[in-house]
Amino acid sequence: MDLITPLETICRLIIRARENEAQVPAIEADDEADPTDSDDEFAVLEDESNEAIEEEMMALLDDLGEDQVQEILALAWVGRGTYDVSEWEDALEEAADRDAEDPVDQLMDMPTLAAYLDAGLAAFDLTCDGIGQID
Repeated sequence: MDLITPLETICRLIIRARENEAQVPAIEADDEADPTDSDDEFAVLEDESNEAIEEEMMALLDDLGEDQVQEILALAWVGRGTYDVSEWEDALEEAADRDAEDPVDQLMDMPTLAAYLDAGLAAFDLTCDGIGQID
């Protein structure tokens, strides 16, 4: 199978999805004057709405063609186990269904998008290993 979406783009989306999944909702302290004074070493991960990463993911998906976003959705479905590799064309067809929820919304609503895309790539013997690495 040849992807129409560059592998580098999918890998970038995986990286951003991992970052998005790693963030946890902020804990609101009632009496704490300055949240930077906290002794919590994980405070840096706290981000109430994950806005910056979500915006970057949305921008990345918005820059792609409709067929590329559908391909990424189908790849996530293969990784999730909704479709098998042998059902790739069916997955692409369903991703292109005009009556279904917007593919970008479906991708953004997947709680483990990074894992699904990783597994989808692996199903087709593709990997992000070495892509975007500084040598």
